[in-house]
Amino acid sequence: MAKKFPVTIYHNPKCSTSRQVLAMIEARGIEPEVVDYLKAGWSKKLLKELFAEAGVTPRQALRSKAAEAEELGLLDPKVSDAKLLDAMIEHPVLVERPFVVTPKGARLCRPKETVQEVL
Repeated sequence: MAKKFPVTIYHNPKCSTSRQVLAMIEARGIEPEVVDYLKAGWSKKLLKELFAEAGVTPRQALRSKAAEAEELGLLDPKVSDAKLLDAMIEHPVLVERPFVVTPKGARLCRPKETVQEVL
């Protein structure tokens, strides 16, 4: 029986780390809410809250490996957090993954073992 422990994972099913973190959560007997953020998209309010709770900046949460990051000139350290947030809303793939939110907090689960901190 799944534990009643509210867990949300902002997940990209194409990402091996994201799939591994989801499997780690499920292995603990937890049925998480799975948000495929590439389909659902982001709001500025949600990203700001998520980053604040996880203790990361938009720059730290930027998926710098995404082709769009370079194409849009976002790798330049002079680019503002506001511009990064706007780009992340327009191109959800620019957000590093996965983010996991539980009653114990939020984490950007890279490396994947970071998920243990909030389970």
